[in-house]
Amino acid sequence: MGNEKNLKTLVIVMASVAVVLALVLAWLYVDRSGMINDLTAEKEQLTVQMLELRDDYSELTTNNDSLNAELNREREKVEQLIERVKKTEATNRARIREYEKELGTLRSIMRSYIQQIDSLNTLNISLRKDAAVARDEAKQSRQQYDQLRSTTEEYARKVEVGSVLKGRGFVLTAINASDKDTDRSSRTAKLKTCLNLVENSIAARGPRRIYIRVKGPDGILMTNSQQQIFTSAGEQMIYSAVREVDYQGSELEVCIFFASNQQYVKGVYNVDIFTEEGKLGSADLLLR
Repeated sequence: MGNEKNLKTLVIVMASVAVVLALVLAWLYVDRSGMINDLTAEKEQLTVQMLELRDDYSELTTNNDSLNAELNREREKVEQLIERVKKTEATNRARIREYEKELGTLRSIMRSYIQQIDSLNTLNISLRKDAAVARDEAKQSRQQYDQLRSTTEEYARKVEVGSVLKGRGFVLTAINASDKDTDRSSRTAKLKTCLNLVENSIAARGPRRIYIRVKGPDGILMTNSQQQIFTSAGEQMIYSAVREVDYQGSELEVCIFFASNQQYVKGVYNVDIFTEEGKLGSADLLLR
């Protein structure tokens, strides 16, 4: 009787222990399941943060090649970290904590790059503004230079034109054997061309050659036995006679004589007067 009672007591005790163990196991299972869920959520959140960091890195752009190389290395680190997280069990809390620390480090590095890029962008903006100002100044300087050059060239042209020797008072007369004026062709021994070189303070001073070209009533150029050539304003011509004078800027009277080796005839004679710079003028003479 006593044994049966003890057996019942033992069964009750063991049943109670079994119930307690079952409750404990149930509680441990529920707790572990919750912990696993929490760790899984934590891993997923970490992965999302890493993907966001990767996107943030991809948006960083710069024209600096050295900085671009550094950014590419950091992007590669982020990609590698994402792959490691994917391969790690959520229950490996120690490894997850390491990844979180790495994520924080990569974020800090990214912030430093953002500051560098902002500084570079600010500098580039400043440099672009300076370059724009420099271009404007260069353009203004160029315009001023072109204007000055144009003005200088205009002045030079005016000086060049103004420095050309000019003449006035052109007269063609016939001279007889007694060196007296005549209007008779039969008494004419030579022709005399007279003119005044005009005063010019900016014209070149020194020896100047005055050339004449005399044409008879038939329009043919009259020369001596030997034809002589001169150049005026870049054009070569034959002259009838020439005289060299010393021009010093003041008005100067010049007379040039021409004696033909042919008989003078009745009609209108014409003379054109030249310097090496160009034509000075013309005059006519009627011989009876």
